Amino acid sequence: MLRKIGRLFVIKTRFEAWLVTYAIALGAVERGRLYLETYPGFSGWLLAAACTGVVFIAGAKLLDSVKPQPAAIRVGPYLASGERRHQFNRNRPTPRSLHRDAESRFSRRTD
Repeated sequence: MLRKIGRLFVIKTRFEAWLVTYAIALGAVERGRLYLETYPGFSGWLLAAACTGVVFIAGAKLLDSVKPQPAAIRVGPYLASGERRHQFNRNRPTPRSLHRDAESRFSRRTD
């Protein structure tokens, strides 16, 4: 019986995660407003910003914990190959041949 009741509180979909994040945001804004009334000045603003910052962290954790729907890869009658394509990286330098007259391996000067 407790297991059936416990299943009601499990977040299963992204929509439920968004609803819980919205509820956390409502509570955080209310708490931040209370901090602004209780602690006037910079300390109240700092506590209010901390309350609203927690919403971003909690929302990200909730959305990451819910699995997205699996993508449909199979389009035709054939399965997709498991091989990865070779990716070219422009940031990686390519080896260049040295000039014949260069004194050092690293120097490209020819005078």
